[in-house]
Amino acid sequence: MNKGLFDFSKEDAVTRYKFLVKEIRRHDELYHGKDKPEISDADYDVLRQELDEIEQRFPDIVVKSSPSKKVGATPSKGFKKVKHSVPMLSLSNAFSEEDAQDFIVKIQRFLSIQDDIEILAEPKIDGLSCSLRYENRKLVLAATRGDGAEGEDITANVQHVAGIPKALPDNAPDTLEVRGEIYMRRDDFAALNQRQIEAGKDIFANPRNAAAGSVRQLDSSITAQRPLHFFGYALGEMSAPFSKTQEGIRKNLSSWGFVAAQPSALCNNINDIMAYYNHVMMLRPDLPFDIDGVVYKVNDIALQERLGFISRSPRWATAHKFPAEQAVTILKDIFIQVGRTGALTPVAELEPITVGGVVVSRATLHNEDEIERKDVRVGDHVIIQRAGDVIPQVIGPVLDKRSKEAKKFIFPHHCPICNSLAIREEGEVVRRCTGGLICKAQAVERLKHFVSRNAFDIEGMGEKIIIEFFEEGMIKSPADIFRLEERDRGSLTPLRSRMGWGDQSARNLFDAIERRKTISLDRFIYALGIRQVGEATSKKLAAFYGTLDHMMEEMAKTVHDRGCESFSDILNIEDVGPSVADDLLGFFAEQHNLDILKDLKESLTIPAFEKIVAEGSPVAGKTVVFTGTLLTMTRAEAKARAESLGAKVAGSVSKKTDYVVAGADAGSKLKSASELGVRILSEEEWKNLIGV
Repeated sequence: MNKGLFDFSKEDAVTRYKFLVKEIRRHDELYHGKDKPEISDADYDVLRQELDEIEQRFPDIVVKSSPSKKVGATPSKGFKKVKHSVPMLSLSNAFSEEDAQDFIVKIQRFLSIQDDIEILAEPKIDGLSCSLRYENRKLVLAATRGDGAEGEDITANVQHVAGIPKALPDNAPDTLEVRGEIYMRRDDFAALNQRQIEAGKDIFANPRNAAAGSVRQLDSSITAQRPLHFFGYALGEMSAPFSKTQEGIRKNLSSWGFVAAQPSALCNNINDIMAYYNHVMMLRPDLPFDIDGVVYKVNDIALQERLGFISRSPRWATAHKFPAEQAVTILKDIFIQVGRTGALTPVAELEPITVGGVVVSRATLHNEDEIERKDVRVGDHVIIQRAGDVIPQVIGPVLDKRSKEAKKFIFPHHCPICNSLAIREEGEVVRRCTGGLICKAQAVERLKHFVSRNAFDIEGMGEKIIIEFFEEGMIKSPADIFRLEERDRGSLTPLRSRMGWGDQSARNLFDAIERRKTISLDRFIYALGIRQVGEATSKKLAAFYGTLDHMMEEMAKTVHDRGCESFSDILNIEDVGPSVADDLLGFFAEQHNLDILKDLKESLTIPAFEKIVAEGSPVAGKTVVFTGTLLTMTRAEAKARAESLGAKVAGSVSKKTDYVVAGADAGSKLKSASELGVRILSEEEWKNLIGV
């Protein structure tokens, strides 16, 4: 645990938390969606660890849009999208022996057992996650992880990957999804980069990027030229179980033609686990493939099923990461980037240096407090660390190498783009430009967000096109996008003459824009770029208000009267607390934002939001309260199972409660349920109801 966290006031924690949510989501998209990470694995892990610590310390500020509740990134536009029958989740991380021990203790506590739990340990491959679906033992579909729920169809490309059998033997299930990693061996990676150099092409930063870039080629003939391999280690949907242990799954997959990563081991306690971890870390330099840690999985499948999942990861597995690699280089300069919310972010420009085989030259410094806390100065020799990707984390300066010429960085109080005053509000760690829409950087960043994948997702309108159109004065506000064809048709200098576009290119863009003139309410809300309102919160707002008109009406009431019922309604929306409500109402209080909304409504069709109700569950949408001591499962296990079936677990009984599950020694909640006429179930009745 970060000791400094306990010195945070709640206000400071909220501010830092907002920054971390936004920053981690951006890096998730770069890594999973674009195969172009900007920071190292170690740097990313530090951000994730800090986020987790804040969420544990201040659980009431956690939002549904938190990266801790999401996996990966939205699938790219060039491939057909595939919905996973079983979500492809990520893993929680352990960074120390203490974390690994905590992983075991939490499992024992959840299951209410003290005995040793057998753990299967195996290397953590640094590659591209892939799911292979077999029907009647024939390979019919391959997909990337994507955002965990939906990935990209790469079936044609995996035909060229070694270690992926096209058919399974007769003893395999009729339907089976095998999950694993597509990777590139180190020697093949070096040879590929040499060919890239000889052909005058860009080289890949590391084997993981090379593998991901090779698999995600629209032209499968390019993939065929790349030496790729597959390790299989997990399962998705299957028509029939075929093993009672994780080790048995590995053995069966190996007998069916898949390759399992070695070495693996069965461990019974923390001493076994750490012995394996240290052994693999020593082997790491000599392995023919990249790994960035080891994975621990509960070996017993029955226990895995009881443990289930939490948020974005299974309770029964975790990844124990290796320490980051470090190096020393010179901090040449610090420059400021301006984001769509006006945040001024300092970026370190480094003397290029190779760390772990990758040349790094930049790193984010997060904010002015980080610069002050680390006391980094322009001209300093700085310690950087990296664990597998491109841009490192700046740990701090090497003080005994500091020269007299090293200069403290003076953080600007004016925006470097529009020269507007940049202020830091009380309790905030971020300094923001006050220029709003007159600031070119903010305007461009907001437009880029508006057309991004999780928002309007307009094909062909990427970052470069947005900047060009903005510079030409063709797009200044989001609504201008939907008038682009009309304005271009009536212009004396249309796209083809002004920007050198061909008729077909222009037509393709206009058609892509036309297809997005009808958009769901939740995506529309997300596209507006309201601070703290991410994808999950946008869906909550859309589900609550139903239509854009209703939402705008309720916001208008609340902007002028925070004592009204409409304000209470906002706070009752799941995961919308006072801080999010402030940012939401702040958006609707600005007249220029209301003008943009009015302008957009004239061009768009935004249907009423359709709520998706879980099917096949007798408790979907029901509110359940557990009270007393449960005998056959822990309270945590019961709550997890109820939520996985679509139920809402409440902490108190009210008229809206559907079921109270009463265990031994039930107290006041049981009495309240009787008084209110709420249906009371015994533990066995509850298990029968949900089919356990």
